[in-house]
Amino acid sequence: MRLEILSLAVIVGACNWAFRYFPTRANLHELPPGSPVTRFLAATGPAAIGTLFVASALPLVKDLSGPAPLTLGAGVGAVLLVYAISRSVVIATLAGAIAYGGAFWLFATSS
Repeated sequence: MRLEILSLAVIVGACNWAFRYFPTRANLHELPPGSPVTRFLAATGPAAIGTLFVASALPLVKDLSGPAPLTLGAGVGAVLLVYAISRSVVIATLAGAIAYGGAFWLFATSS
């Protein structure tokens, strides 16, 4: 393995660990509600979810043949609908996973 790749993996891993460890150990109760640090920490969750969604959806959208776009649409539609009704991220995520799995099973057994 090349040294550049190994050092990049170590740096990214260390930053990822610090990014996850810091908020759990830091005393954030004294931060003012509108401070830049508070806004940054509040924005990291949705940014991480958006990044993971785009990274997982791009291969499905790239190939528009087959059931992949339909299963993706079922999952995304279920998440949006359930979240709009319940305002619960947990229930919406579970509904999206169930809808995606159900659509995948439906299209996999029908072909």
